[in-house]
Amino acid sequence: MPGFLLHVNAVIQCTHGVPAVQPPAQGRVFVMGQPVAVQSSQFTVAGCPFTIPGPKPQPCMRIQWANVAGRVFVMGQPVLLQTGPGPGQGICLSPEQIPNGPPIVSFVQSRVFGM
Repeated sequence: MPGFLLHVNAVIQCTHGVPAVQPPAQGRVFVMGQPVAVQSSQFTVAGCPFTIPGPKPQPCMRIQWANVAGRVFVMGQPVLLQTGPGPGQGICLSPEQIPNGPPIVSFVQSRVFGM
């Protein structure tokens, strides 16, 4: 699915509103002055308050991105894509790898589009 290239300073939160952090996985290709996110990029979430009945904590710990480019690669890895602000093209996962819902994207650059 086509979309805008995701960069490391895109504003992304877990389903429960906690910001995700992504350190750069590559340092060669930039968009709007920020490194582009690639498939090996790790989105981590710290401090998610989500708890299931019991009460058993099931906080979001990481975000696994699902929408990768089929034609745009950086250092041999496909770049991550996002169609725009709103629900993200990935899934928030607990430490036990239980899906907690899609991430929320508040800001993504809108100059570079990929497929």
